[in-house]
Amino acid sequence: MSETTHDVGIAVSAVPSPDEGLTAAQLAAKHGLTVSGARPSLVGYVRQLWGRRHFVLAFSQAKLTAQYSQAKLGQVWQVATPLLNAAVYYFIFGVILHASRGMSQDVYIPFLVTGVFTFTFTQSSIMTGVRAISGNLGLVRALHFPRAALPVSFALQQLQQLLFSMIVMIAVVIGFGTTPGLSWLLVLPTLVLLFLFNTGLAMIVARLGAKTPDLAQLMPFVLRTWMYMSGVMFSISKMMEHRPEWARLLLQVNPAAVFMDLMRFALIDGYGSENLPPHVWAVALAWALVVFAGGFVYFWKAEERYGRG
Repeated sequence: MSETTHDVGIAVSAVPSPDEGLTAAQLAAKHGLTVSGARPSLVGYVRQLWGRRHFVLAFSQAKLTAQYSQAKLGQVWQVATPLLNAAVYYFIFGVILHASRGMSQDVYIPFLVTGVFTFTFTQSSIMTGVRAISGNLGLVRALHFPRAALPVSFALQQLQQLLFSMIVMIAVVIGFGTTPGLSWLLVLPTLVLLFLFNTGLAMIVARLGAKTPDLAQLMPFVLRTWMYMSGVMFSISKMMEHRPEWARLLLQVNPAAVFMDLMRFALIDGYGSENLPPHVWAVALAWALVVFAGGFVYFWKAEERYGRG
């Protein structure tokens, strides 16, 4: 009798994966994964930025030191540049065009110097802000940090430069007959509001410049036009004396004019409140808070796109 052996194959079905049928987003949520470089919540973003405050301060100081490191006169140019600009504007507008319009030289020269130094703070904050992302792509792509730290640090750099320059500005004001008084205390809130305003502008142009680097080439023309409309070289109230009231008021509530006039009112004895628009402190506060908050949110909205592509 013979025995025949048959090999029998048994098919075993694979055990289904517990992740089968889940989308990529569901898989990421299940395993606690997050998108690299994703935009945090607004509150979380503020906390991250506050946590990098030492970096912001150190970065601004390093940029300020390096700005004139190749020049023989070094940081003297921080003061010399706006002072030379004021001298040129005085020759053209004060001597040739007589833009002083009833102001004595003891008032007009401090008026002009104060205006040039104050507007230079805003102008420089915008010009450095527009390149904050596009000019630091290596840093943006190499390190993880809230990108708002860059425009904020550049605005802080310009504030430090203004504070250094104010030594000369105050010397000019005193040299032309102004006596320090209680009104000088108004310089501090003016600087705080102006810094907030400039920081908001820096963040707005930083986002625009990150997408369109050519904006940096256009910005000098925009800023020059803004300067001529803001009363840097002339008093708006006197220049518009015989113009419609709405036109004079429109120029006076221009934010650059508002902050310059507050600085002049605080420092110069002969520059009284009649040169200021109505409710000037409320206008300055509104400009500072609206532009800073709006600029911060506008910049934060594109956080995950900076340095990509």
